[in-house]
Amino acid sequence: MPDAVIHTAAWLVNPDVPPLEKGALLVHNGRIEATGSLSDLTARYSVPVTEHADAAIIPGFVNAHTHLELTNFPAWREKNGMGYSPRRFVDWIIQLVKITRRIESTDFTASLSAGISKCISSGTTTIGDILTRYDLLPTHLSSPAASRIYFEVLGHESSRFAPRLADALHHCKSLAGDLHRPALSPHAPYTLGEDPMGAVAAAIRQNGLPVSLHLSESPAEVEFVFDSTGQIADELYPFVGWEQFLMPPRRVSSTTLLDRSGLLTPSTMAVHCVHVTLDDARILKERGCSICLCPRSNEILDVGKAPVALFKKLGIPLALGTDSLASNNSLSLWDEMRFALDAFPRELSPADALRMATTGGAAALGLSGDAGSLAPGRRADFQVIRNIGCGENGLLERMIRQGTVEDVYCSGTRYTSA
Repeated sequence: MPDAVIHTAAWLVNPDVPPLEKGALLVHNGRIEATGSLSDLTARYSVPVTEHADAAIIPGFVNAHTHLELTNFPAWREKNGMGYSPRRFVDWIIQLVKITRRIESTDFTASLSAGISKCISSGTTTIGDILTRYDLLPTHLSSPAASRIYFEVLGHESSRFAPRLADALHHCKSLAGDLHRPALSPHAPYTLGEDPMGAVAAAIRQNGLPVSLHLSESPAEVEFVFDSTGQIADELYPFVGWEQFLMPPRRVSSTTLLDRSGLLTPSTMAVHCVHVTLDDARILKERGCSICLCPRSNEILDVGKAPVALFKKLGIPLALGTDSLASNNSLSLWDEMRFALDAFPRELSPADALRMATTGGAAALGLSGDAGSLAPGRRADFQVIRNIGCGENGLLERMIRQGTVEDVYCSGTRYTSA
């Protein structure tokens, strides 16, 4: 079995199953071919063994929602004399637009590259990334990290929106292979007209594409969608020249609006969901949607906390994302898990946090067959974690609270940053 190797550690940790002491996995041609105890695998296979003593081997993480082209945003903000982080959601959006309008395309390429590197170095091997600038696609294609690339679309005027959607679909069709998969991201209910929403819904049906969308992230969105007033109507729309597209009061929630447009399906990942109601959550459950939580971004933008207990009670599948460095302090899902456990101490356990960062994220991205666990047949994407303490009791919590990433493997190859 040429090019095969066994990796072993003190613990092999997979979501939703007990940790395996002195566990091992057999990697062959970039995939996991077998798992089990070290003694079992060495008895069955005569291949080299790489030992990671006093460590745990766990799946590579799945960052289900981020905007990696904005990785260098903090530096851009300082450069443009805006070294502050607005606490009002609409002020933050306006600042974001002002700054990104001044950035050269080469700067975005460097920013995306930096984001990919930060993700992998912190243990993320599969990324759900929103791509606003389609010319950045080659940067993703050269990455060893797998990705679900969501081509973002937004706007109101059909004559301008239709070419944008067509361009996004063209790029979706250009992707081949199983490392980088295409999808669409209709941005949010407050940045899309109802005709464009319908056009995206038709496109996803015709092309079988998954969807990621921002949903009920802020009180400003709730107010705007319901009655077309508030900061989005008074400040954001005039700033971007959309005053003519203000709708009469619709008296519905963002969830109902998107549902009427046909955008809520089993392949839809709704991101944030901070201000969904019980009725909204029931709709998301009935449509088979998943939810991606971004608790640190919500805290930094002061938009509130998602009703995690409600989501768990209804059995809505949960994933975890970092969002971007325009609204977060790192791209590490370790940091996100630690914060989530502190923010939702009664709702989330260490096992819940690990699940959201692995199998939950993979399922939300439609990539369960390739990512999120150390099961045979999956890509050999895994992390080697130190500082895990001793014994099985409390291992998951110790690992999340104090573990450090020593090595990351993408498709069986150890990652080294350039």
